[in-house]
Amino acid sequence: MDSNFSGNPNKKGSDQGQSERRSVLVLHNDDINTFEFVMEALETVCDHTSTQAEQCATITHYNGKCEILNGEFSELKLVRKELIARGLKATIE
Repeated sequence: MDSNFSGNPNKKGSDQGQSERRSVLVLHNDDINTFEFVMEALETVCDHTSTQAEQCATITHYNGKCEILNGEFSELKLVRKELIARGLKATIE
């Protein structure tokens, strides 16, 4: 087994000194918002292309959730706040 193996994907040998942790913004399915609304929000708030937005909306619809952005926790927090203000369900993992 690799001596650098860690069960935590956010914790690797050289990354331990980082001041911010890498996180994932996850969009959750709801029965309220239309595909078009979700796609427009992803394009506007997350700067997704129309193809990316459509794929994320479809994955969210069929799987119940989709990872839509990776980044620093503090940055994702702001994006999550925007999505929630638009009535979408999103979490940071």
